[in-house]
Amino acid sequence: MKLKIKQKILMEHLNYVIKGISSKNLIPILNCIKFDLTNDGLYLMSTDNEIAIKTFIEKDKIDNIEELGEIVISGKYIFEIIRKLGNEVINIEEVIDSQILITTPTSSFKLNCNNVSEFPNLELEFSKTPIVVNQQTFKKTINQTIFATSTQESRPVLTGINFKIKDNKLICTATDSYRLACKGIDLSNEETIDADIIVPARNLIEIVKLLSNDDENVEMHVFSNKVIFNFNSLTIMTRLINGNYPDTSKLIPDDFSLIVKVNLNKFYNAIDRASLLTNEEEKNIIKLETKDEFLMISSNIPEIGNVEEKVELLEKVNNNIKIAFSSKYMMDAIKVFEGENIALKFNGEIKPIIIDDAEGSSLLQLILPIRTY
Repeated sequence: MKLKIKQKILMEHLNYVIKGISSKNLIPILNCIKFDLTNDGLYLMSTDNEIAIKTFIEKDKIDNIEELGEIVISGKYIFEIIRKLGNEVINIEEVIDSQILITTPTSSFKLNCNNVSEFPNLELEFSKTPIVVNQQTFKKTINQTIFATSTQESRPVLTGINFKIKDNKLICTATDSYRLACKGIDLSNEETIDADIIVPARNLIEIVKLLSNDDENVEMHVFSNKVIFNFNSLTIMTRLINGNYPDTSKLIPDDFSLIVKVNLNKFYNAIDRASLLTNEEEKNIIKLETKDEFLMISSNIPEIGNVEEKVELLEKVNNNIKIAFSSKYMMDAIKVFEGENIALKFNGEIKPIIIDDAEGSSLLQLILPIRTY
């Protein structure tokens, strides 16, 4: 393999594939990046067996292709070397079977290569009926739900987001059993498949980082044990979490005994201030009480003091409620809404609190109350 390429172009794509390498991996080949130089251009690939990333540099972005070939090289070292070289043309040449030479007019590096045959076959094939979603919409949906996933490995299914595709609609759900976030997206596919899969949250975090904010689409190719995302010049495979996701639809009632509407920013700021006098050991408890035209929000740490906040309701209510919840969970839930106002829906002090956009949207949040009253 022998080529010349600008540092800036190569570095852009190394920034993608380095995310497919885990520093905790004990298998040496999984800490490597594969370079595959073809007549079409240069493919870069990485995997830790849970996620795989492939990116492509077209031949017209490569200064010179002199000899085709494949190499597998330590991801950490090639990344750091290219990153610290100046913005100039870099020569990369396989000098013998187990070494490559990286040179610029002022620098020279030799790196040992790994055996190409040991690099995993990534099997990044596409399905005939991909699910197509706008990149901005997909990115927003993940950001509006992913915070509610669990970090406890004791229940693996809750450490991912449930993607349910049916009747040309994608519903993303996340829960850690104390809170829930759910967002629906209408799909524009002429033909789509039904699916019910769980995608690891840690992999979705990396995928979201690579999505652009333009109007381009992302394709999802769903298989029995993996899902492949294809967008821009990137192809990303993530393994799925095995197991059945809980049926969360039963948690969301159709009717409520009390619905209050508030300005999102005023409510968030009041909770934020009240949270100053809460502590994590006691679950950051905030108390909320409705009184005619106001929401009364309070919290206290007995040895330090207490705080009371008052937020005006957008509509007067005829019945009142007292309820307590985690300030952290409430702030996480409401800050992902984009509208000016939100609706808080109650069915008593021990029933879940439902939050949605007062103007109506496909985003819904649920928080379990904490019994104190």
